Amino acid sequence: MEASEMQAIGDTLMRIVTPDMTPKQLIKAARKVHPTASKKDIARAAFFSIIANADQDIGKARNLQAFALAERTQAAE
Repeated sequence: MEASEMQAIGDTLMRIVTPDMTPKQLIKAARKVHPTASKKDIARAAFFSIIANADQDIGKARNLQAFALAERTQAAE
């Protein structure tokens, strides 16, 4: 995945993430905007977005962190 694609997915995630959203819901919502993105791409973009935006919106960054860690853990199992 190119950096511009990761940035675009990360921007989408920051826009759509809510505290009560499950990982499945977040993936589904992200794929509506980025239909070719894999779960792995979305998780990577979430980590990227956390780093890029943590100082701007700590709540959304925490929600994305929880999602990204959950997806990363599932992939390792």
